[in-house]
Amino acid sequence: MTSVIRSRDGTHCSRRPAGGTLGAMEAIEAEGLKRRYAQEFEAVRGVSFSVREGEIFALLGTNGAGKTSTVEVLEGLARPSAGRVRVLGFDPFTERARVRPRTGVMLQEGGFPSELTVTETARMWAGCADAPRPVPEVLETVGLAHRADVRVLQLSGGERRRLDLALALIGRPEVLFLDEPTTGMDPEGRRETAALVRTLRAEGTTVLLTTHYLDEAEQLADRLAIMHAGEIVASGTPEQVVAAQPSRIRFRLPAGLRPERLPLSVPAAVHGRTVSVRTHTLQEALTELLLWARAEGVELEGLHARTASLEEAFLEIAGAEVLR
Repeated sequence: MTSVIRSRDGTHCSRRPAGGTLGAMEAIEAEGLKRRYAQEFEAVRGVSFSVREGEIFALLGTNGAGKTSTVEVLEGLARPSAGRVRVLGFDPFTERARVRPRTGVMLQEGGFPSELTVTETARMWAGCADAPRPVPEVLETVGLAHRADVRVLQLSGGERRRLDLALALIGRPEVLFLDEPTTGMDPEGRRETAALVRTLRAEGTTVLLTTHYLDEAEQLADRLAIMHAGEIVASGTPEQVVAAQPSRIRFRLPAGLRPERLPLSVPAAVHGRTVSVRTHTLQEALTELLLWARAEGVELEGLHARTASLEEAFLEIAGAEVLR
């Protein structure tokens, strides 16, 4: 018989029953997922994507894009209004007892009892897991060992996020949901968390994360999807998403040289003496400009060339709205 314990999010967590291990290639699947509120507002409008086993997948979105509503359904915290979702081959809402013991969830806010110490909080949560990680080990992993005897009330915002992460990891999850895991952390905490997430992936853990740090998503994610107005508007590897945006070249027009002398095959915008070029063929455009400059006997002052970034791709796709 499976024992049941009340968890901190108000739902039940069950000790993992024997058997039931699934060897599916897709750890997370969403097909035509919709989520409505009060039958009036459709926050998620037919979203479809999948996350492979052992992959880091970033779900990005503008303010109100629907990514948190999507993740809550995948976590089993809400039933979809339409469509189908599977986590490790099971419905995370109707088959919660099969899914929850095999997943770890880091919510945006933890809601811990403030009077308990870090160790007491972790021990309480460990009671919801079958064969949990030792509490000292998991606190060391997230950089909280030196704060083990400190009450939660006394933790900084970044330290509370570390505790959130510790509790998500304590049950040795096969699938890990991280909802803005590094919010409130200092740069060192962000680097350490990123390194930990990479280690978890190397050990075979599937990770779905949301973040408003686009550099974090670009560095960590094997694949990503960008949501806007309840729909996925771009997806693929970070390189694929970025490649759809133009690269940029910038330099100062040499004194005495008129813009009309620039090579016509390189579309350029001139503001004062600053020349800006947007191109999907960076190497060819840059080569042509350099050959032209040599032929003219001039130097391209302040020459700067770079490919697009994920942030630029996001702003282009999402209309420069603030990330959730």
